[in-house]
Amino acid sequence: MQHKVIDTKDVVIRFCGDSGDGMQLTGTLFADASALYGNEISTFPDYPAEIRAPHGTVSGVSGFQVHVGSVEIETPGDFCDVLVAMNPAALRANAKWAKPTATIIIDTDTFDEAGIQRAGYATMDPITELRIEDRNIIYSPITSLTKESLKDSGLDQKSIVRSKNMFTLGMCFFMFNRPLEYTYAYLEKKFGKKKPELVAPNKKVLFDGYNYASNIHAIANTYTIAPAKQEPGVYRNISGNQATAWGLMAAAEKANLPLFCGSYPITPATNVLEELAIYKNLNVKTLQAEDEIAGICTAIGAAYAGNFAVTSTSGPGLSLKSEALGLAMITELPLVIVDVQRSGPSTGIPTKTEQTDLAQALYGRNGECPICVIAAHSPSHCFHAAFTAGKLALEHMMPVILLTEGFIANGSEPWKIPSMKDYPAIKPPFIEKAPEGGFKPFERDPETFVRSWAVPGKAGLEHRVGGLEKNPAGVISSDPENHEFMVANRAKKIALVANVIPELEVIGPKEGDVLVVGWGGTFGHLHSAVKELEEEGTPVSLAHFDFINPLPKNTAEVFSHFKKIIVCELNSGQFADYLRAKHPEFKYMQYNKVQGQPFIVKDVVDAIKKIM
Repeated sequence: MQHKVIDTKDVVIRFCGDSGDGMQLTGTLFADASALYGNEISTFPDYPAEIRAPHGTVSGVSGFQVHVGSVEIETPGDFCDVLVAMNPAALRANAKWAKPTATIIIDTDTFDEAGIQRAGYATMDPITELRIEDRNIIYSPITSLTKESLKDSGLDQKSIVRSKNMFTLGMCFFMFNRPLEYTYAYLEKKFGKKKPELVAPNKKVLFDGYNYASNIHAIANTYTIAPAKQEPGVYRNISGNQATAWGLMAAAEKANLPLFCGSYPITPATNVLEELAIYKNLNVKTLQAEDEIAGICTAIGAAYAGNFAVTSTSGPGLSLKSEALGLAMITELPLVIVDVQRSGPSTGIPTKTEQTDLAQALYGRNGECPICVIAAHSPSHCFHAAFTAGKLALEHMMPVILLTEGFIANGSEPWKIPSMKDYPAIKPPFIEKAPEGGFKPFERDPETFVRSWAVPGKAGLEHRVGGLEKNPAGVISSDPENHEFMVANRAKKIALVANVIPELEVIGPKEGDVLVVGWGGTFGHLHSAVKELEEEGTPVSLAHFDFINPLPKNTAEVFSHFKKIIVCELNSGQFADYLRAKHPEFKYMQYNKVQGQPFIVKDVVDAIKKIM
């Protein structure tokens, strides 16, 4: 059989196996090598929800999908061109994501009677049972080949078997003509100082997997994916949580303030705290608090003391922080609350993604307590969204909730590293000396309704803040008219933020029959769906919201130019209900998904067609 090298514009690969099979690392290394080669990428880590699911069962399957291309890549892909299944459970859980033309690589060593039974098959023939006989299936004894590769390495048997992910990675590198050098460099950096004895074995098994793939007839073709045409600049692969942390640090730098993060670890937001903890040299202080309430309360204290204060969490933690959020709002102290949304309610499915915290972010507090809410729409956009959240909080003296999602927080994509000179200055409204007549802590700027920020320790600026209502002079007051006055002023301050945020943009025709509306991390899927419909000759436009409360000033104007508005979100319709409350003059149709998974572009396209 003659070997062919085929040029392709993009490919989707899904690595899956047991939680201990190293599929997250395998996928990450393939993605990193592709990014360094110059490809566009988008990744989707798919973790099991159980910490210690029984070995070899479907509930313990861990997956990592990467979409690599020479063209613009906006999603990790709906279905995969290559599926790597390290055991029967991985194949059973993921066969549905393989295209009809897909290549499936399986480790035949794990497809024994015990493995097949643990995975819950009804028969001993998984391929026929799953109806995937027509796929190009590569049967490889990967575990045995890994043992043979490393038999003289000096590693113990457990470590040798754990290296089979690198053998598989080598096979995939051959299939897609990925260079090995980038991964060699990673291994040297990771193990070179602390565990140098692991460098050579990992390099060897990676190369042996590459060499094995080059010598088997089952891989008839290999593929090349040319580097993408990107704007000149320095790029790196970045995850959403990492970008969020860096955006917060950038805001602190622009404000010339120390950054304080008080948080409690929670999936999938923990990486924000961990990333910030690395950068003590950049004047970042982090506190792993004993619980969610302590996390936000220490942050509020840091804000009172003049720090740029941050707390990170996910849905259940946001619930616990709600009382303290009211305190931050009534004291009018700057605070950014990062909520990395996950499936709920309660513990729900903690490793899966959703957009189900929107109503909680908007309304989840007692009293009249509106809070500014913004959302990030991709892993790299998390940087800009976090910076913007910091700027709004610090300049408007208020808490800001930044909504991200597990999908974009754990996912990654290439990010052009910006020059900080291109980002605006952040100017908190500090007051240095008391005005004539004395300092009134809740006296406001007549245009923005923002109060001054008096850092403790300055003569003449002594003042009291707390949860009890006060008058503009900072004196505790239960006067009915004053309470209504203060409630209205706090709400007006947030409404006036609409004057400083960008107007809503429309992608596609500015008027027409159908406007698709989304928010947050659904952007890539919705944009891809709209482009697909446009290519079919169906003109559809997209309006995607990064700013939720307040909404952009031109929202009603944009909506008025379309006959149908379809709101697409990963919940039961929370943003659609919010729009009905804010702009009841329009009729909103919905497409919703609540499965702990991102949208599938084809499903969005079909739903829009059906509504049209």
